[in-house]
Amino acid sequence: MSEPDLTASGGPAPQLRRVPADRTSSPHWQGLLNAENEAAFVAAWLALQCSRIAGVSAGLLFMRRVDSAAPLLSVTWPPRDVDASDLMRLAETAYAERRLVVAPGRVGPDSRPAQPVVLIVALPLGTTSEPIAAVAIALTTTAARPPVTPAIVAEQLRWGAGWLESLPWARRTKDLSSDVSRAASCLDLLATVNAQPRLSGMAIAVVNELATRLQCERASLGIVGRNGTISLRAVSFSASFKRENRLVNAIESAMEEAIEQRACVAYPPLPRMGRVVAIAHRALAAEAKAPGSSAMSAILVGPDGEPIGALTLERHRADPFTDDALKLIEGIAALLGPQIGLQLRANRLLGGRAVDGIGDGCAALFGPRRPTLKLCIGSVMVLALTLVFAKGEHRVTAKSVLEAEVQRAAVAPFDGFVRAAPARAGDTVRQGDLLALLDDRDLVLDRLKWRAELDKLLQRDREALAKHDRNGLAVLEPQIRQAEAQLALAEDKLARTRILAPFDGVVVSGDLSQMLGSPVEKGKTLFEVAPLNSYRLIVQVDERDVRFVAVGQSGTVALAGRPGEPVPMTLSKITPVTLAEEGRNAFRIEARLSEPGLALRPGMEGVAKINSGRRSIAWIWMHPVIDWLRLAAWKYLP
Repeated sequence: MSEPDLTASGGPAPQLRRVPADRTSSPHWQGLLNAENEAAFVAAWLALQCSRIAGVSAGLLFMRRVDSAAPLLSVTWPPRDVDASDLMRLAETAYAERRLVVAPGRVGPDSRPAQPVVLIVALPLGTTSEPIAAVAIALTTTAARPPVTPAIVAEQLRWGAGWLESLPWARRTKDLSSDVSRAASCLDLLATVNAQPRLSGMAIAVVNELATRLQCERASLGIVGRNGTISLRAVSFSASFKRENRLVNAIESAMEEAIEQRACVAYPPLPRMGRVVAIAHRALAAEAKAPGSSAMSAILVGPDGEPIGALTLERHRADPFTDDALKLIEGIAALLGPQIGLQLRANRLLGGRAVDGIGDGCAALFGPRRPTLKLCIGSVMVLALTLVFAKGEHRVTAKSVLEAEVQRAAVAPFDGFVRAAPARAGDTVRQGDLLALLDDRDLVLDRLKWRAELDKLLQRDREALAKHDRNGLAVLEPQIRQAEAQLALAEDKLARTRILAPFDGVVVSGDLSQMLGSPVEKGKTLFEVAPLNSYRLIVQVDERDVRFVAVGQSGTVALAGRPGEPVPMTLSKITPVTLAEEGRNAFRIEARLSEPGLALRPGMEGVAKINSGRRSIAWIWMHPVIDWLRLAAWKYLP
């Protein structure tokens, strides 16, 4: 039967019961407002709805519980002597089809046909897509139509459905309020714990705070030692206690019982704990010798996930621990465990830290986890073995400079003045090319003077010879030789005013182009000329590496002017001459280039590498450090 039209004209007027002014004092309202559980709340709601609709003989309501895993909750009104098979069938149909269902049925102590037929109104409550409940109301038939129409019944039930819809939210709000309260208590306790710098003060603060918050006669804290046994560290409101004590042994046994089971244990047991062994906790409760005593223990888990201790709480009165207390102690233990674990690690001695560090490293290396670490360490080991056993060419690296094998200097032959200087440093010259010209005017006059003097003496010699004057000839002969010598000297000086290139080469140094007319002294070096095809390489080997080089070894040199074209070389001479440069001593070693005819210039600098034999790659990289350590040990050790 389809749902009637609530707005149809001519419909019957609502026929509801008159509600007294003080309706909230009725037992149904009191049951609805003070319900202890969901079943009482739903029963009170159904009774209230049935009492407000005229002609109701019976009613049924079923709904999902807040916990979706629990079975459906079903209640009837009146609660006894009602055969609700038709009510349940129509309510299930309305819930499944998400619509109002109106159909005749029978309701009574049983379903015998002799019972009168009633009209049953069933509809789902809640949203159309996801109803939360279904209700079925049986209306007695005393006339041609029922005293209340199905539309009015449906409207009344839908108005009251708000109570049922708020039930899950009220339950969730209550649970969230409990969670917030527990979280606040846990954070307050954590703040109290963090205010203590040492483990002893932390333990005493924890047990005192727990005993006060949970209204316990005694709270205890134990820590697991290195041998795996637990040791009592603190008891609430006690500055000290005897280790060898029956009560202490009972508390430690209860803690070990909880640690072995890796779960919270309480006596009397709580329903949410499941099947746990509580023999030691029962013995601890019996130690109080008070009726109704209870005990509960929670384990403390460290940062590595292993138990590091336990908390034990005792009540010596008929007030057992509840699920809320269990949740609170579990939350406190979850927050407190890592804090105590960090304190234990911080208070270890140096030996314990070293042992733990080695143990953590071995566990990470050989354990089932940390594959990336294992891969990195394996790669490092393979690389280290490769460096130790693989061999490479050991090469000594040193600074080098290119020099000419033969270098000639052009000096001033006498004191004079610079007249011309066509050549300067860097110019390429050929043999006999003019490098510089000195002023020769004084030399020309000196040559003319001695030539005239020689002609005069020769004339006198001829006259004496014609006169057969032997004494005159004897006197003139040395004077003539002197004049000839002076003339030859003047001509030689005149010839040396032209400073010429001694061979084909390059002018290495000297520039007189800015000194024309300036005087020069005899013996002053004016130019240096080096050949173009004959060079030697000077390698400055550090004194720490000179032991690895020998005459005849080969290598390569990369000059700054040609870095991409290394030139082969061969060591030719090791000189016992050291050069102090940049705070280090270096030996001067000569080498010859193996590729003549290159476009090189004297003075070029570069880096030379000398091959000194094949050695281990690890030794090649580490021997400077090893040598330095040996020298430091020799210097500072007695």
